Amino acid sequence: MTFKSASLPPDVLRIVQDKGTEYPFSGEYDQLDAPGTYLCRQCGLGLFRAQSKFHSGCGWPSFDQNIENAVKRQTDADGQRVEILCARCDAHLGHVFMGEKMTVLNTRHCVNSLSLDFVHDLTVQDSSEVILAAGCFWGVEYWFKKLPGVLKVEVGYTGGQTKNPSYEDVCRGNTGHFEAVRVVFNPKQVTLEKIMKFFFEIHDFSQTNGQGPDIGEQYLSVIFYYDAIQQAVAQKLIQILEKKGEHVATKLFPISPFWKAEDYHQAYYDKMRKIPYCHQYVKIFGDNE
Repeated sequence: MTFKSASLPPDVLRIVQDKGTEYPFSGEYDQLDAPGTYLCRQCGLGLFRAQSKFHSGCGWPSFDQNIENAVKRQTDADGQRVEILCARCDAHLGHVFMGEKMTVLNTRHCVNSLSLDFVHDLTVQDSSEVILAAGCFWGVEYWFKKLPGVLKVEVGYTGGQTKNPSYEDVCRGNTGHFEAVRVVFNPKQVTLEKIMKFFFEIHDFSQTNGQGPDIGEQYLSVIFYYDAIQQAVAQKLIQILEKKGEHVATKLFPISPFWKAEDYHQAYYDKMRKIPYCHQYVKIFGDNE
């Protein structure tokens, strides 16, 4: 379990920590109708099942039931409404309203999309996250989506100083950002160590000027660690590789804000019906390593 505040961009922090509200009908999950689970964006706890979601017409995702013990309530600062928060990390979610007779349960959890992560898993209770850079994020996303236990992969930019950079900004090479992926996974199905081993096995971690034919600082190999545990796992695997005689150019940096890339970059190879040109899987670690 990881509290992800250090990687959250300002628009998300404004909601989950400053108790803001996104504009109605602006959230990406308002009209979403797909089976799965909605997780807390700040800590990854499972909050709502998609089967409890309904279209209330209010402009925000609405749920008539939360996962047991995942959401807590308290009187809002206005003294009238009832605020709902993640039961584990206190992230602000929205408000709950009773007595509107919209569903049989007569309850509407009115939730900000920015407080949530949606994953196509019907039963997940909890999740964890790691942020990795290994060259063109299209190929990294392609491979991680194939790894069992991975719940969600989102491509974006991190590690630099420019706020809310565009793809064009990053390509100019003066923002300090890397193309990266945010990997959300179920720790009961796949370990952090397996995630990081897979990371090393899908790219050339020895390349110092980019990845494959993609040359530039934005394409370097980097592991961004949330805490000492993630840092230690990365260091352990690098030591194993070096003992094998491998040159490891991968850098380790602490987490910084992760800026989601433009929509056309998400699931790029699925949309194009192509396969990566500069990433391939090569098994490196033995079964007992």
